[in-house]
Amino acid sequence: MEKGLVIKNTGSWYVVKTDAGREVECKIKGNFRLKGIRSTNPIAVGDRVSIIPNAEGTAFIADIADRKNYIVRKASNLSKQSHILAANLDRCFLIVTINYPETSTTFIDRFLASAEAYNVPVSIIFNKTDLYTEEERHYLHGLITLYEHIGYPCHTVSAMQGEGIENIRSSLRGNITLFAGHSGVGKSTLIKAILPDRDIRTAAISDVHNKGMHTTTFSEMYELSDGGYLIDTPGVKGFGTFDMKDEEVGHYFKDIFAISADCRFNNCTHRHEPGCAVLQAVEEHRIAHSRYTSYLNILEDKEDGKYRAAY
Repeated sequence: MEKGLVIKNTGSWYVVKTDAGREVECKIKGNFRLKGIRSTNPIAVGDRVSIIPNAEGTAFIADIADRKNYIVRKASNLSKQSHILAANLDRCFLIVTINYPETSTTFIDRFLASAEAYNVPVSIIFNKTDLYTEEERHYLHGLITLYEHIGYPCHTVSAMQGEGIENIRSSLRGNITLFAGHSGVGKSTLIKAILPDRDIRTAAISDVHNKGMHTTTFSEMYELSDGGYLIDTPGVKGFGTFDMKDEEVGHYFKDIFAISADCRFNNCTHRHEPGCAVLQAVEEHRIAHSRYTSYLNILEDKEDGKYRAAY
């Protein structure tokens, strides 16, 4: 049995880079799916696994090591299953755009809450800065001020113009970093700028809807020449949150959680309870209204049954 790292998922096959440096195409051993992992992909890019090679030069994945963390999204709107984007991450870069297409603060906040729930540190990269009007730049600076104040580092780049790329490249060294974002935010273009020698596909924005078109179908890990890995993921349309009780959702909003200690009730949901410090902070603009709206949005989704718990 050999040990290795899952560096690519093609749906039916996984590519594992063994500790000896070989890349082996692997399938999951039949009984592996019975271990109670209720996701569309019980194994993810970034997982450490044990494999059993066979005579054909391929192998079976027989065991998976404990994960230090992972990040998931909903498999589909009414699915009871999650989809694991990647595992064992040092950090995630969330790529967003103010326009062309617009990334909503609701999407950003959902992603951040999910990352908090699974212990994945996030930095936010604002791309396409070369395209923005003065009004859009003003909004950009407002968002950077908001998220940096909460504790999320922010970067501005223009992947097309090559601005800010070196700063991102240097911060990747020695780390396993996931790149995520909506389709169309320029994620593949950014990765191509960081790794110019790799064959990474990019696609144009659809002019009709100002939306992106998917260029990545499955997650893939790229080894960096000066240490570490970059993980490219499919464009994420929506971001459901799993396994959160109502009173826990606020735990994953760092700004809300910090103030909730002053609420009168320790199981306060910050909607209507008397003595709620969070509601008072929203009224006094100490918590951004957009963040509070995102928080309520997750609670409403759960009540609608739109995002069912994953196992």
